[in-house]
Amino acid sequence: MNYQLDNKVCVITGAAGVLCSQMVKALAAAGASVALIGRTESKLEALAEELRKDNHQVCIAPADVCDRDALLKAKDKINSELGSIDILINGAGGNHPDATTALEEITGDDFEKSESFFGIDANAFQSVFGLNFIGSLLPSIVFGEDMSDKKDGVILNISSMSAYLPLTKVPAYSSAKAAVDNFTKWLAVHVAQRGIRVNALAPGFFVTDQNRFLLYQEDGKTLSARGEKIIQQTPMRRFGEAEELRDATVFLCSDASKFMTGQIVGVDGGFSAFSGV
Repeated sequence: MNYQLDNKVCVITGAAGVLCSQMVKALAAAGASVALIGRTESKLEALAEELRKDNHQVCIAPADVCDRDALLKAKDKINSELGSIDILINGAGGNHPDATTALEEITGDDFEKSESFFGIDANAFQSVFGLNFIGSLLPSIVFGEDMSDKKDGVILNISSMSAYLPLTKVPAYSSAKAAVDNFTKWLAVHVAQRGIRVNALAPGFFVTDQNRFLLYQEDGKTLSARGEKIIQQTPMRRFGEAEELRDATVFLCSDASKFMTGQIVGVDGGFSAFSGV
């Protein structure tokens, strides 16, 4: 099987994140030139410097994934420095505390509405949906055009266990990732005859800056009640390590998976296979 990505140009949004930075390193190690997109230039530059020490080809292009004009400027820069784009990973995403509910469920008449769905911040909900879904849609439009022109390419979206097993407390994130799954399958059909494959990677529970406050107590070491529930629902009885996404990423971006499209691939320690009983 061919896992090599020599002479491929790969764009990664949300590139400096905990999980995506591992994907970036895996792609670079497989031979790809990598273009790093994110909102914080200093974080992108720090990652780029780390990669350049190992003689990897890197371009940084700060941009908001919900801003089409910014993405078009980023594309011009990437095309100029690295060439035509072959692979896109839509890694930008995340949740927001104001788009979560304090209550897992409403169990009686005596509940605080502000802690339930009825008190959720609609603007925060919209922001989370925009970041995760529109933040995958717009880069696919902008960067996918290169792939369509040469009838070859790969788009890899980032889904979540919450897409098809909706988690309590995170309605915005769950809804957005479900939309990403649907979009992945729709786009895979739409562009198959243009030589573009579209799949999604669905990580299980990996500790990130966005979810740490849900999984651990304030000391950062003791599992929260929610974190404990997740561990009990995960047959491997642990959270994933960021490095454990690397091989799956390279597989889905390389010719090793050249007859796969429209698929949602879980890397979840068995979470989605366990009924809880």
